[in-house]
Amino acid sequence: MSLRLDFKLNLDGFVLDAQMNAGAGTTVLFGHSGSGKTSLINAVAGISTPQSGRIVLGDRVLFDAARKINVPMHQRRIGYVFQDARLFPHLSVSQNLDFAGRYAKEPSKPYEREHLIEILGIGPLLARRPAALSGGEKQRVALGRALLSKPELLLLDEPLAALDQARKQEILPYFEKLRAQNGLAMIYVTHDMSEIVRLADHLVVLRDGQCVAQGLAEDVLANPANIKLIGVQDAGALVRGVIHEHCDDGLSTIRLSSAMLTVPRVHGPVGQHVRMRLRAQDVILSLTAPQGLSSQNAIEAQITKILKGRGPGVAVGLRAGSDRLIARITARALDQMQLKEGQKIWAIVKANAVPPAAIAGG
Repeated sequence: MSLRLDFKLNLDGFVLDAQMNAGAGTTVLFGHSGSGKTSLINAVAGISTPQSGRIVLGDRVLFDAARKINVPMHQRRIGYVFQDARLFPHLSVSQNLDFAGRYAKEPSKPYEREHLIEILGIGPLLARRPAALSGGEKQRVALGRALLSKPELLLLDEPLAALDQARKQEILPYFEKLRAQNGLAMIYVTHDMSEIVRLADHLVVLRDGQCVAQGLAEDVLANPANIKLIGVQDAGALVRGVIHEHCDDGLSTIRLSSAMLTVPRVHGPVGQHVRMRLRAQDVILSLTAPQGLSSQNAIEAQITKILKGRGPGVAVGLRAGSDRLIARITARALDQMQLKEGQKIWAIVKANAVPPAAIAGG
């Protein structure tokens, strides 16, 4: 199910001027607070009404200012999971789930409801009221309620932002499972790069009310020009590989397209496909094959792009086989090494620079 939008929305002086195309899979909206992420999905859901433009879901026009079309929220067939769950406090978990059926195009069959309850692990919670649930449990129930409405599109507005790290790790696998098994189109809002690694098929970066970069997550993250949009601390490439071996010393090796990458032990069987984030600031460049270093990873690569910033930093795009990396070095290092596009280089990555949180099932 595709989502196409091009609209302008003025909210008390903040102007959201959004153009976006989202296809099947999970599209992540990334940006700092105040960039317009929640305003965008609220317009898609029908909570806010743009002053101009169009919003089209599949072959259905949800909003068209020129044609005066504005489909009511309850008729848009869109599920919405808020940051704070927003369960009905006077209803049990079971009753909250059943409430979703009022707006479904067709009611869920009993086996569908039971299967969803099993996937989300909320069977033992059915008789409880929301006040008796933890934050992670509330979000799982909210997700179940949204899915039982049989939506054509699922909107998730920073659903993990209010949870501590332990609760995040509790619920993230459910979102991963939904992404892998359900096939439902999802728009997922976050400012947490680890969630992008684990969930994003497509990535849209918002800044000051505009969609400043969008495309396949790997393409957006591998583009050196996007470092300034994503942020120096978060910038890095998304790389795919296969778990090759689990070693006795607590490390694992992952087979990339042209090299082996050693990382702290990964949870998953040998042969499992994974994807991981290699931060630009963790990639060191060498003119020659390194010797006598403690680093476990040296990847032979070719420089594809050199992009100088306004300050002392330089972004260097690299290709190693079919994988793309980014390194962030100083302008002084660039001059001293006399680096040029097309040049062969060695990319060095410490094993500990790729923690388990930066690796997800592929």
